[in-house]
Amino acid sequence: MKVKVIARNPDDYVRETKLDIQRVPRNYDPSLHPFEVSREYTRALNATKLERVFAKPFVASLDGHRDGVNCMAKHAKSLSTLLSGSCDGEVKVWNLSKHECVRTFQAHEGFVRGMVVRYCGTSFFTVGDDKTIKQWKMESPGYGEEEEPINTILGKTVYTGLDHHQNDPVFATCGQQVDIWDEQRSSPIRSFTWGVDSFSSVHFNPVETELLASCASDRSIVLYDMRESTPLKKVIMTMRSNTLSWNPMEAYYFTCANEDYNLYTYDMRYLAKPIMVHMDHVSAVLDVDYAPTGKEFVSASFDKTIRIFAKDGGHSREVYHTKRMQHVICIKWSADNKYILSGSDEMNIRLWKANAAEKLGVLAPREREAANYSQKLKEKFQHHPQIRRIARHRHLPKTIYHQTKELRIMKEARRRKERNVRKHSKPGSVPVVSEKEKHVVTVMK
Repeated sequence: MKVKVIARNPDDYVRETKLDIQRVPRNYDPSLHPFEVSREYTRALNATKLERVFAKPFVASLDGHRDGVNCMAKHAKSLSTLLSGSCDGEVKVWNLSKHECVRTFQAHEGFVRGMVVRYCGTSFFTVGDDKTIKQWKMESPGYGEEEEPINTILGKTVYTGLDHHQNDPVFATCGQQVDIWDEQRSSPIRSFTWGVDSFSSVHFNPVETELLASCASDRSIVLYDMRESTPLKKVIMTMRSNTLSWNPMEAYYFTCANEDYNLYTYDMRYLAKPIMVHMDHVSAVLDVDYAPTGKEFVSASFDKTIRIFAKDGGHSREVYHTKRMQHVICIKWSADNKYILSGSDEMNIRLWKANAAEKLGVLAPREREAANYSQKLKEKFQHHPQIRRIARHRHLPKTIYHQTKELRIMKEARRRKERNVRKHSKPGSVPVVSEKEKHVVTVMK
């Protein structure tokens, strides 16, 4: 004969001390919680609304330049150090945690066209309109010392771009041609040309470190291998690309910022068409930089806004703007994935949060749990119409709102015209060309 007894172990529900949290036994059987989904939906809706309420991305403005900020460089080792170069040849070194400039000097005559920090963080390079490449110490000169470059290379033409190798004393410049330099030599160890007048930017691949890419004035993007004597291949687009950025996690992807208001993500193994077209800007895109996670990138545009895109998203998840900010020329994503830095025409560098509604500072454990729970709820209900509408809504300046509307009307008119031509033509004579294929003219090897 079996006798069933109720056995309760006091360790499961009795607190050890009065400071412990009271344990509440809970049965997760869904039949006992018939309103769980509706309750969670309400919580997700409230979390989405609160996210928009607390979305205040602007952190600080760093002013001090006397001309437009033309280029910026992140420090290789220090999160709180930023370098910026302006159109009057001045270079400033900033301490981001204190929001102040720690060093200023006149580096070039005319524009500072490019700057990059050496991989060890002990020095940095600048190029300018005065046809020189200069190497500077990262530390400020001592009391009574002059601000002098460690090394100066006088070139034959103006240099428009600069980048440094990840772990070798080698750097690349571009101008009328792409040159590879050894730090110990005053002449380039290798030069690449491919029938192009000039190049606007050059960037080393952070993963496959021997590869580099450049944007040229003939609307092409050219890929090189330092070990080869000739360029690898190039893709010619319908409009010119201003600059590009490699994905720091996936070696073969790069994103280029184009004059036709779009950004294009390419797989360098297959350049016949981009793998993604990122649209939303209403003017030329001037700069682009990837997040250190490789999942997102930020773009700066002539339309006075900054936009954040997912690497596989056609439209931006976030747009930042202020009344005073003019054309945004350069953009950087901080190495800790928390902040975005933008340099613009009206002489200011602005510091933004990468996640607009994120709380800065130390979070209590319960705050962190609540934030994680809200995030999971938002992801679970993200496709519900009401929640999607609130999460996607962004306030835009009036000019950009009207330009976006106008561009949408123009695109629809073009699409309608194509449909009508196809409808009244011989079947198969007017092929359907996808958005990805429209912008590539040819690939040359």
